[in-house]
Amino acid sequence: MAITVVGIGGSVRADSQSERALDAALAGAEHSGATIYRFTGPDLLLPFYDPVCAERPPLARELVDRLRTADGVVLASPGYHGTVSGLVKNALDYIEDLREDERPYLHGRAVGCVATAMGWQAAVNTLTALRSIVHALRGWPTPLGVAVNTAEAGFDGPVLDNLHAVGRQVVDFAKGAP
Repeated sequence: MAITVVGIGGSVRADSQSERALDAALAGAEHSGATIYRFTGPDLLLPFYDPVCAERPPLARELVDRLRTADGVVLASPGYHGTVSGLVKNALDYIEDLREDERPYLHGRAVGCVATAMGWQAAVNTLTALRSIVHALRGWPTPLGVAVNTAEAGFDGPVLDNLHAVGRQVVDFAKGAP
């Protein structure tokens, strides 16, 4: 069974902490056999989502089309002022274009959530915000979500193991495994 996983995250800064975390989670999904598609940094420089405007730029159409056919999703956001970055939130707003699909929004899809920040409060609050957004979009947050305090930890050891596990959980749940 072919599984596709779409990753959304990062910041406008190349090789940002949240982009590195997203890549680690997607590596776990890829290692579990998934085909991955990744939208980071420049891919997320989209106009503000406007539900009234039917015209979408090519990158927004590609993002929505990939999400439409995705079996699972991984979201990674930096913690800006204790919540999801505007860049990531705006990309997630484009999911509204899936509202009238047979599988609206992220209905029935496993979604791994990862947050990075320079402190625990922002990292945990951002992770909680991501999980709430996934619920609002009818997705299923994976049991494991990862909050990374980049002031204290790098992307190795237990942090890397947890990020890989998020990607594996997305694939496992997409396959219907408990």
